[in-house]
Amino acid sequence: MKKPNPELVDADNPEWTSDMFARARPARQVFPELSAQSERRKRGKQRAPTKALVSLRIERAVLAAYRATGRGWQSRMNEALRRDAKRLRKAATQ
Repeated sequence: MKKPNPELVDADNPEWTSDMFARARPARQVFPELSAQSERRKRGKQRAPTKALVSLRIERAVLAAYRATGRGWQSRMNEALRRDAKRLRKAATQ
């Protein structure tokens, strides 16, 4: 077996052996207080989903223009699409 490069060996963090893996336990068992904190931070299920995740191809220039407006660009794009959808619905009913 080839000797490991001493420059790459970390004495504070040795490579795990099969015995170490066999004795390992999940972090939530070892630190239940930390696990309980992380459980509280999880977001609950959305009561009334209002948006759908879609894949949409948009011209690069259009995307760049919205992104250039800074934080909230997706909401502004959604608002523009909402206004146009309203206009299209009106036109379809006439």
